[in-house]
Amino acid sequence: MASVTLRNIYKRYDEAQITTNVSLDIDDGEFVVFVGPSGCGKSTLLRMIAGLEDITEGDLFIGQDKVNHIPPKDRQVGMVFQSYALYPHMNVAENMAFGLKLAHVKKREIDKRVQEAAEILQLESLLTRRPKDLSGGQRQRVAIGRTMVREPAVFLFDEPLSNLDAALRVQMRIEISKLHKRLNATMIYVTHDQVEAMTMADKIVALDNGQIAQVGKPLELYYYPANKFVAGFIGSPMMNFIPAEVLDADSQCARVRLIGGLEVTLPVNGSRLEVGEKATLGIRPERFCDEDDATVVIHGTVQVVERLGYQTLIHTEVEGLDRVLTQRAQGTQPIDEGASIALGITPAACHLFASDGEACPRLHQEPCVDF
Repeated sequence: MASVTLRNIYKRYDEAQITTNVSLDIDDGEFVVFVGPSGCGKSTLLRMIAGLEDITEGDLFIGQDKVNHIPPKDRQVGMVFQSYALYPHMNVAENMAFGLKLAHVKKREIDKRVQEAAEILQLESLLTRRPKDLSGGQRQRVAIGRTMVREPAVFLFDEPLSNLDAALRVQMRIEISKLHKRLNATMIYVTHDQVEAMTMADKIVALDNGQIAQVGKPLELYYYPANKFVAGFIGSPMMNFIPAEVLDADSQCARVRLIGGLEVTLPVNGSRLEVGEKATLGIRPERFCDEDDATVVIHGTVQVVERLGYQTLIHTEVEGLDRVLTQRAQGTQPIDEGASIALGITPAACHLFASDGEACPRLHQEPCVDF
């Protein structure tokens, strides 16, 4: 296996800037997920690592070797694409072995590697079947097996689960995570699904408009987002954002005014804020509290109630606010559409973002969060 290092990577197509000054260290054996919305440059970045796209500027290392101009077949990387791209006239074993045959690997070694991969991926009973006789999850496992038999130093996954239904995506998430632990392999995984990123990654790289917005462990991005983009993208439902005006701020706190003239003092480092600045208060749906426990309370009218069994999502309209606020409550929460509701807020539950979207560092440590 091998580490992957990116130094000041740029990618341009004529005048279009795709990635900008991307620098990143991926350790040997680490599972790293590139996540972000469509068009943020995550797949282009993966394809540059694979050698399928040229690097406009910057350096790329796999292990200790600079590979900017090394062809894909010599980079010791294996890529699993969104499309399974299996040969329909070949059975499972033949599909998995095809790349090795092209590389003139001896038949005995090919058979050994295919059998080992089939055992790991639970494909032993399917080796004689053709792709048309397989389910979507089985086809994806064959595509992974085809990469495994090449014994690459780095595995690259480009949205491999997007063509599967919801149940199969959950199953394949578990299988890929188990595969990573079994192989202790370096894996780089691209997805727009933040649930995949949160559940699979050792480290998440959140990308926004071709730049790295934040790098860190999943819970680090969830509890301590570096900016408003990460705060809104990581977490489902997304963080609630409430306009705020800065009344006073220093390195120990920031006092802000919310809708309806409500004032709250937050335990954040507000030294970069200016009095009168338009900021944004953020609060996760599960962090609203009862009125009796709150420092300030926002009143509104329930617009939609989504009952999911294990939880209830309550979407509330607030006068003077141009978006609904979403509260995550217990699944048995008795609430009806059209009802009045009080959303309690405590300072320790809140985030504060400056007018440029950057987070003011929180001084309150989340309990029981081990990064």
